[in-house]
Amino acid sequence: MHSYLKERTGVFPSVCSLDCPDQCGLLLHKVDGKIVKIEGDPNHPVTRGAICNKVRNMGERIYDPKRLRYPLKRTGRKGEGSFERISWEEVIGTITSRWKRLIAEHGSESIMPYSFYGNMGRLGTEGMDRRFFHRLGATRLDYTICQMAGEVGYRYTMGGGYGFDPEDSVHSKLIIMWGINAVSTNMHQVVLAEQARKNGAKIVVIDVHNNRTGRWADWFIPIVPGTDAALALGMMHVLFAEGLVNEPFLQQYTVGHEELREHVRSYDPSTVSAITGVPVEDIIRLARMYGETGPSFIRIGNGPQHHDNGGMCIRTISCLPALTGAWLCKGGGAIKSNGAYLEHNSKALQRPDLLERPTRRVNMNLLGSALLELDPPIRSMYVYNSNPAVVAPHANKVRQGLEREDLFTVVHDLFMTETALYADIVLPATSSFENTDFYRSYWHHYVQIQQPVIEPYEESKSNVEVFRLLAEAMGFEDQALRDTEEDMIRQALDHPNNPVLEGMTYEELAEKQFLKGKVRPLLSGRLKTLSGKIELYSKTMERNGLPPLPTYVPLPEEGDLPFLFVPAPNHNFLNSTFSNNDKHVRMEKKPLLHMNARDASTLGIADGDAVRVWNERGECQLTAAVGEDVLPGVVVSQGLWADSPVGGKALVNALTPDRVADMGGGATFFSGRVRVAKQG
Repeated sequence: MHSYLKERTGVFPSVCSLDCPDQCGLLLHKVDGKIVKIEGDPNHPVTRGAICNKVRNMGERIYDPKRLRYPLKRTGRKGEGSFERISWEEVIGTITSRWKRLIAEHGSESIMPYSFYGNMGRLGTEGMDRRFFHRLGATRLDYTICQMAGEVGYRYTMGGGYGFDPEDSVHSKLIIMWGINAVSTNMHQVVLAEQARKNGAKIVVIDVHNNRTGRWADWFIPIVPGTDAALALGMMHVLFAEGLVNEPFLQQYTVGHEELREHVRSYDPSTVSAITGVPVEDIIRLARMYGETGPSFIRIGNGPQHHDNGGMCIRTISCLPALTGAWLCKGGGAIKSNGAYLEHNSKALQRPDLLERPTRRVNMNLLGSALLELDPPIRSMYVYNSNPAVVAPHANKVRQGLEREDLFTVVHDLFMTETALYADIVLPATSSFENTDFYRSYWHHYVQIQQPVIEPYEESKSNVEVFRLLAEAMGFEDQALRDTEEDMIRQALDHPNNPVLEGMTYEELAEKQFLKGKVRPLLSGRLKTLSGKIELYSKTMERNGLPPLPTYVPLPEEGDLPFLFVPAPNHNFLNSTFSNNDKHVRMEKKPLLHMNARDASTLGIADGDAVRVWNERGECQLTAAVGEDVLPGVVVSQGLWADSPVGGKALVNALTPDRVADMGGGATFFSGRVRVAKQG
């Protein structure tokens, strides 16, 4: 038993487990073995004691009476919610005997895991689970649902997920929040930007919706969804035309600047304005502001990459700091993700060597098609750290696949999620505060550790523990499937190929709770691009059949549907997490559809009216929020709501396409089109 568990009352260090860039340091107040208060750790160098309401109220989720207490097996039809209690011994035996039979009859690829980062602890998301499924020889999942298109696009320009240290953004004089609702999804970047603002910085927000971040900005620029690359190219046109580029920087640190200079001549402000909806004078003003103000910083959000052209969009925006030489200034440059700095030894953690032969892969954005059309079929799915019935695109198709009576489905979660309702077996999961795990931010430069603070809830078990039990019951004798959590953390931190982690040990991490990586200035050596420089012209892209220069590619047409639909995040949920917890639902109130007043007037819709939103993939019912927060022809919802009396028929992913983006197989959540009508 860990010492934190022995102490029944006190204040204990912790870390937020949510899939959020901030990855806050926490303090958990415990009385008689129960968490009674959650607050921020003021000693954390970046998050400094400030936390969001999602985490402040996490105790409501941990002790929610709806939380799963013990294993269950289905007794009724899939989806209706009829289950009965069984023991862990019986459930492990049921799963493994079914899998052994499937492997004997149909091969190991008939089994597929489905997971993501509902808990960002690395052991529980890409540790014992990956080891087990590699050893099993299961169909592998491509983890593409979130950042992949933008990650690939940014890599083409910068060589990997490398930006500057966000702590330095207090020195920025111009901060552009591009496609990120940072007030709701990256609050400590907002705190740092506020410090910069007190020192004279201006804050510009570019987004499809005038959300909390847009209202906080000095200047909000609304844009037509999927046209961000065109706006960036229009800025480049002005920067080159007016001599606002840093020629010495371009000569020393980039390749392709002369080709880019000629290329952007065709992206004049008038042409770009017609594409983006941004007035000509605003394009010129923004470009001049960016070219004349330094240090300048672009925080590139997740939003723009969730389009068919999402990879190219992020690739294009990431070229802008090179034109002004912003990278050489403290507080200058960009951040899309800083995850590559703290890259741990993933091979040691995931053990791909346990896979005896290559197995097929499934893009997680294509889950519906995989369950309904893949040949040979998926006959069993094990779901953890994810709720695909709500979060995956083309949700009705996904649910149709989950309804298959011949699909043996196991779900490991804290709650009876929408996906769990379709399961044959449901397993109760521990919360992060009950586990041992390590975390690394994809924004700041700190690695953190979670040591258990409370005992496992009722009969719940961690992912690591369950996969060890499954491995034993399958007869797998590999030591890698018996390693302890401490063993796995040591293996992950031992990464000679990443000098940023040099000297970082389990002992020091356990003692100090968080450690900063040894990050060098980005341009102090070669970048991990083909040329070793910032690639404005990419021969790698050319070789991969992509335009080698930043290019605007229009979104595909979807018939005559009048509205571009963007189902964005909300303030009080994180994807579907918290959507079934009463406290967070009360804070968020109800699912809305933001639409322009002119569109609403044409359709006879008033603010507060119930509206039907639909396309050929499905429909949902939302409440109209009418105003000027979105451009005409655009509608925006916020949040992934649970199937509940409050959420109603608000399954917005019933409307989203399951096409994949131009790069990395990424999701295209924000490229769908819909019709809207007042609910009769």
